[in-house]
Amino acid sequence: MTTYDVNVNGSIFDWNLENGDFHFENDEVVMFWVNTAFKTLFDSIEEIAGEKESELVLETAGYRTGKIVSQFYMDTIGNTDEILTKLPNTYVTAGWGITDVVYYSIKERKAVITVKNGWEHKVKLAQKKTGEGKFLPGHWAGVFSGLFNANVWYRVEKSQIGGDEYSQYEFFPSDITPTLNVQSLFDEQTRKVRAELEQLTEQRTQVLSDIIKEISSPIIPVMDSILVVPLVGPYDELRAEELLNRTLLNLPHYNAHFLVLDLTSLSGFDDYTLDFIRKFVGSASLLGTKCLLVGISAELSMKIVQSGHTVASIPCFTILQQGIKYALEQQGLEITQKKS
Repeated sequence: MTTYDVNVNGSIFDWNLENGDFHFENDEVVMFWVNTAFKTLFDSIEEIAGEKESELVLETAGYRTGKIVSQFYMDTIGNTDEILTKLPNTYVTAGWGITDVVYYSIKERKAVITVKNGWEHKVKLAQKKTGEGKFLPGHWAGVFSGLFNANVWYRVEKSQIGGDEYSQYEFFPSDITPTLNVQSLFDEQTRKVRAELEQLTEQRTQVLSDIIKEISSPIIPVMDSILVVPLVGPYDELRAEELLNRTLLNLPHYNAHFLVLDLTSLSGFDDYTLDFIRKFVGSASLLGTKCLLVGISAELSMKIVQSGHTVASIPCFTILQQGIKYALEQQGLEITQKKS
């Protein structure tokens, strides 16, 4: 059997070439080329998931692998002081960079470490990134969470890729966890999608509203001197003012003598609607145009009477043809039919 083993400053590497096994510290490992294979792995995750999402994936993976490391050494060594003395050598021989545990307090559950020339730093350089990596600080947060038997999180105090001589991470008790960060990102994405949907809905509603405004109360020229405006559906303040303004602006263009308001399809008739019609009639008369009301049903006439308002001064008719005939007669004209 072809086997090799090497002791590097107390860390054991061994190979079994017949089985294709490579072990470090008695557990199977695999080696990656940092500037090519590892970089490609990071690039692929970011391409598929997105930059912010990939950072969270790496931070979460780092944290969970840190918990595994702490559990392994607690099971094999069992003493936190001894473990923290051994770990820097383990990480440097594994190619994780020069790690130094600057300070730690089991009682306070706090720690400070520095990492210089770590593999994540090298990957970031290969990616031409300028922001501190998330895997290594997340990993050490997992290590200290396991060793201190408490939830520990981190903050970046110095960043080698940001121009410092080394990266420095401070660890402290916290309610922050990768799970909460995942939920926070999910909530943020949900809010973003909801905001985009609301904006799209608002835009489409506005377009639809504009279309409805154009078609719900069109200005119909019957002939040069007579215009018909059908009132369709209920009218609120916004819709009523829009119709009034649009009609009054167009009256001089048509040079109409009579404006026929067709109430056949009007619904939701109330005091506001009646006031709006009276305002419509009064405004049109100031421009020299007389108004007629057509399409007044028995039900609508009863509502007008019950409201206490009066339209006695406004000519009213049951059907549109009657109103147009009246307007023609007032101008000395009449409707004639061709004889077959």
